[in-house]
Amino acid sequence: MGVHTAASIRIRTMVSIKLAQEVSELEGILALQRRNLKRCLSESEAEEQGFLIAEYDLDYLRQMQEQRPSVIAVDDGRVVGYALVVTQEVRKGLPFISDLFDEIDRISYRGSLLAGTDYVVVGQLCVDKDYRGQGLVNRLYGCFRASLEEHYSCGVTDIARANRRSLKAHQKVGFEVIHAIEYEGLTWDVVLWDWSESGR
Repeated sequence: MGVHTAASIRIRTMVSIKLAQEVSELEGILALQRRNLKRCLSESEAEEQGFLIAEYDLDYLRQMQEQRPSVIAVDDGRVVGYALVVTQEVRKGLPFISDLFDEIDRISYRGSLLAGTDYVVVGQLCVDKDYRGQGLVNRLYGCFRASLEEHYSCGVTDIARANRRSLKAHQKVGFEVIHAIEYEGLTWDVVLWDWSESGR
């Protein structure tokens, strides 16, 4: 018990949260993504730990980076967590992202279509399984909001309903479910984190 606690404290203090800058960090994002894709996990692990479905590539991450850098958690030079930032400028970069933006644009929130608001999309959130339970989701999203809230009124993303762990983590940060969509045979909850004055 004491050893575990000490290890947890060490992990918490060594991990730094920052905006991605280097190509090697984008490659680190992709490596972590690959390890957490649903198709690479057992059914029980996916259910217990959560999973990723969308697969990005380095070219698209570079396009995203040119608009707004994503947020990463780094331990000793290794990417151990990330929150991807996707803006309107690169919404056509991949089919699943383009489709998500189109769906979001059709949703009303507080009486207004989101198409008419300045929202940013969380392209994906992931924390390495060895670093979960250390508060990294809150730290990643804290940096995410701090770097973007001057330019955007809210953050929006969708979560596969089967991914209960991810939905719970997002709700804990402040996201609320505002809509549900069907996409490629799955039900997805669209969640929004309101950064405007009315959302505080």
